[in-house]
Amino acid sequence: MLHSLVAPHTISLVQPTFTKGGRYNRRLQFRTVPSAGLSDFIGGDLLWPDLGRWLDDVENHKALAVYSPHEGGYEGRYLTRLRYQGYVFLDLSARGLGDPETTLTKIHPVCPPHLGRQPIARWYFPPEVDYRLNLLPPEAKGLVVWIIEAKVLSKAELQFLALLPSLRPKVRVIAECGNWRKFVWKPLKEIAGLTKEQELRASTTQQT
Repeated sequence: MLHSLVAPHTISLVQPTFTKGGRYNRRLQFRTVPSAGLSDFIGGDLLWPDLGRWLDDVENHKALAVYSPHEGGYEGRYLTRLRYQGYVFLDLSARGLGDPETTLTKIHPVCPPHLGRQPIARWYFPPEVDYRLNLLPPEAKGLVVWIIEAKVLSKAELQFLALLPSLRPKVRVIAECGNWRKFVWKPLKEIAGLTKEQELRASTTQQT
């Protein structure tokens, strides 16, 4: 039963045809059709026992670029596993983020819409990452900055996100950089083209 659901199989199809004289003729055809896979009934993320590797890569690389299926939903299982480890999340969208370095680590101005009638105002907000780090509960393991639609960010902006854990050791970065047939991830520094010299410079800046 299970094999018949997973493996493609060959079926016979009877295709009716008519000759020029109007005679009815039946022609038997054989066609191989794909059937439903096991992931269609259980969930594709459950078929890949990679949650342990996911946690190890988050701790080792500290900044990852993830690629999820178009239908969505798979990334929630990996997010939940990090939450079980004690991480607190800061969810941001790359669209409208502005300069990541300024928004996340510096006091930055925000201009609210004036609608053409009110005077143009400028409000100043604290650094998003530093503000959340100060609010972490004592039992929290760290802060995960989860950025959706990171595919719109430039190479320089992705490089800063890859360096952010070096500047803030308790921060982990997950950037959704695109889509794939299954949930996969790579070190963000490889996607951003970060060099060893830039990593060393960021580590030296943190130590000083």
